[in-house]
Amino acid sequence: MTATRIDLEHVVPAGEKRDACTLLAALSGLPKGRIKDAMNKGAVGLRRGCAPTRRLRRATAALYAGDRLSLCYDAELLARQPPRARLLHRLGRYSVWYKPPGLMAQGNRCGDHCSLLRQAEQMLAREVHLVHRLDREAEGLMLVAHDGEAAAKLSALFANRRVEKHYRVEVRGVPGPVGATGRIDTPLDGKPALTAYRVTEVDAGRGTARLEVAIETGRLHQIRRHLDAIGHPVLGDPRYGTGNRNTEGLRLSACRLAFRCPFTGARREFSLDAPEAVGEAAPGPEQPA
Repeated sequence: MTATRIDLEHVVPAGEKRDACTLLAALSGLPKGRIKDAMNKGAVGLRRGCAPTRRLRRATAALYAGDRLSLCYDAELLARQPPRARLLHRLGRYSVWYKPPGLMAQGNRCGDHCSLLRQAEQMLAREVHLVHRLDREAEGLMLVAHDGEAAAKLSALFANRRVEKHYRVEVRGVPGPVGATGRIDTPLDGKPALTAYRVTEVDAGRGTARLEVAIETGRLHQIRRHLDAIGHPVLGDPRYGTGNRNTEGLRLSACRLAFRCPFTGARREFSLDAPEAVGEAAPGPEQPA
């Protein structure tokens, strides 16, 4: 019976002649085909000398004495068929993407094939960088930087609160009539956090409301935690709130981003409602080498 979860690390000894795939198959007891699939999907790491750990995807990669090889094999994760992201705008040093619900922004130790970052790397055929977060369960707009300088400059815009971030949210309960506004400034994790909202639609029969939400800070799960704190949890939130189950999943969409481009100085504004926000679908699932 094949194991469903294996987590191992191995320091390559002097005189080791086997390639990475063959060695990991021997250490884990998994067939080489499964090791190749795991490598292709980002579940194998290699640390050489003082360099940071990087994902090792090439099955025939040569190994050297002292290399630290790691495998985080999660059969359930590796079997997932992730939803496909869409490339909305190519802007030279960075691009704008639509992340569907259920797709991670970036991978973890056990793989990255279920992430926007990996899909962007495949579609653009280059290394790319994430500059901000969006919860796995949420959908919406994300920026991806194409080089280190772009990543640093775009990240600075977010860190300095120079990006306008707007969301559409459906909540349990009715915070007020259409047009009503509110601000939530409860600190999160000991840090300032500010969420502003406006009621755009009320469904009295269902006891729900739709909100436009803007945040000035970017704390972990900020919108979800703040709305739950005032008694109006986001519909479909698997972590926060009670009585807010929803068969359509988390009703939270990052619908608009606006900022001044750090390279041209021009104001950039992107919306899911724009007619051009259809874009190109990212490539399909990776196949073992």
